[in-house]
Amino acid sequence: MPSTSSASSASPDSSGVSAGPASGRPASPSLWRDPDFRRLWVGQTVSQLGEHTTLVVLPLCAVLTLGAGAGELGVLRAVGQAPVLLLSLLVGAWVDRWRTRTVMVLADMGRALALGAAAAAGLLGALGPPALLVTAFAVGTLSVFFDVAYQASLVRLAARDQLVRGNSALEGSRSAAQIAGPALGGALVSLLTAPIAAASGALLFALSFLSIRRIRRDEPVHEPLRERSDRRELQEPAQPSSQRPPRVWRRIREGLRFVTGDTSLRAVCLASAAFQFSLAATMTVYLLFLPRDLHLSGTEVGLALAATGPGALLGSLLAARLPGRFGHGVVLVSAAALGDGAFLFVPALHGSSAGTVIALVAVSLVFGTFGQLVNVTVMGVRQALTPDGMQGRAAATITFVGMGLTPLGSLLGGFLAAEWGLRLSLAVTAAGMLLSPLLMALSPLARLGRTLPAPRPRGD
Repeated sequence: MPSTSSASSASPDSSGVSAGPASGRPASPSLWRDPDFRRLWVGQTVSQLGEHTTLVVLPLCAVLTLGAGAGELGVLRAVGQAPVLLLSLLVGAWVDRWRTRTVMVLADMGRALALGAAAAAGLLGALGPPALLVTAFAVGTLSVFFDVAYQASLVRLAARDQLVRGNSALEGSRSAAQIAGPALGGALVSLLTAPIAAASGALLFALSFLSIRRIRRDEPVHEPLRERSDRRELQEPAQPSSQRPPRVWRRIREGLRFVTGDTSLRAVCLASAAFQFSLAATMTVYLLFLPRDLHLSGTEVGLALAATGPGALLGSLLAARLPGRFGHGVVLVSAAALGDGAFLFVPALHGSSAGTVIALVAVSLVFGTFGQLVNVTVMGVRQALTPDGMQGRAAATITFVGMGLTPLGSLLGGFLAAEWGLRLSLAVTAAGMLLSPLLMALSPLARLGRTLPAPRPRGD
């Protein structure tokens, strides 16, 4: 729940200055001239590469090295996705009170240590299912922290008229990671060893740590700080500690109320939940279908998955142009229908011929293009409708609702694969993804025009 730009999509115009807002205020300078943004972009790119490598390494280790079955693979994927359900709301409340740089640096350090420990366990011959489960849960937990923090970090580093270009660049880096990550993970597991594959992810997270820790800007935190809370407490009658809810839960409730009180953000949550649940089930079956029914090697599996990356790169470029030309609602609904519908062609494939691999690459390309177009457009909608001090909690709430069901989706995919067979299960779970564009078409999201409304007041 999960997730490039080329330089052209985020580059300045010929003057090197972005267009100013309609209000006549001075135009904001190009983000690429900001060294802190460049450090964020580089660090996030490398971190996403590590994450996408790990997402392929751990399941392939289980399937190809340990001989895991459908149920065991479903459990492994569910364990890695469970932190989204368990921690997203807490992380969103914390991120609004912390410096996002600190959160990202600690998350990178923790993921590097977790994968390094897995590599050491493999070298000692102890990289069995329990070690993989522990590693998947640790990496998944820290990825929740990193992903919520990087989504909130841009709002604190850039002006609002720079958000589209900044999001295009950051989401573009994720697409670049999708190009290299699956192929790298598949090749490492297939050609080398599981410990080396795990160590590669640890190295990438360490490089991200080195880049992000160099961000120097004194980042504003819009949530009232402790000093303000202390002053308010001095003015209010003291209450027994048992009658005062913990501040973190109060912030979580504020985030939930804000998102559920906005019809467009509420629709984003529902559509995202339907998509991520079905995608989790689909990918669990898909990762079994490719090597077992189609008899593809680890390298070929990585190639098929990696094709999502170039499509996501194209989707990021389109996201900088199409919503402003055709309207955000039209783009969201049509792109989701085209991208999600592409997977319906996969169950019809047979054999491991070159034609099969080419067809899988084409499906991933279409899925990546339109999926990324939806991702970037939705992120722009969410950021435009959310005031600065609520960005972390809004992102976390949508992540919680949208991806909270992914562990259950992974378990369902494993169950269906064992009971119904891989081909029928893949057709059913892929069809389930089309519920997402249907929900968007029936919601206020479909009526969003070429420009987005101003942020809704927090009301707290």
